[in-house]
Amino acid sequence: MDEKRELLRHTVASLAYRAARALEGAPEEFAEFNGAGHQPVQILAHMSDLFDWALSAVQGREKWHTSKPHGWLQEQQRFFAALHAFDAYLASHEPLYVAVEPLFQGPVADALTHVGQIAMMRRLAGCSIRGENYFVAEIKAGQVGAEQPAAAQPFR
Repeated sequence: MDEKRELLRHTVASLAYRAARALEGAPEEFAEFNGAGHQPVQILAHMSDLFDWALSAVQGREKWHTSKPHGWLQEQQRFFAALHAFDAYLASHEPLYVAVEPLFQGPVADALTHVGQIAMMRRLAGCSIRGENYFVAEIKAGQVGAEQPAAAQPFR
């Protein structure tokens, strides 16, 4: 596998890790928090749409679809399933029909921004997440599910 594709897989795993931290322990009512623009459940649905689209692009059949958000838990499952499908394609020997750079600068960077939005919204909603040192986090390519290793160095 080429280095760019490997780095993109690590970036997707980093996104999964950060998203899992931003989502874990969020109360159900947080899904519809209205204090900062779009609701968290809408943002999460958009993030899933980004990776459904990214997968269609790398497969050479690019198609965008804007989904109507469902329940909070269902959207979390959908997001990690979309990440898994995208990562599985990247891990395969199938050709990429788009370059790695626009994948990074488009859907991946957009989703990283949205994870930050959700983390910020958690604080605004009064259910903040605990910070940690992401530099030492146990992040590995292919580790893209909601279940992630424990924080190596959480902030006190």
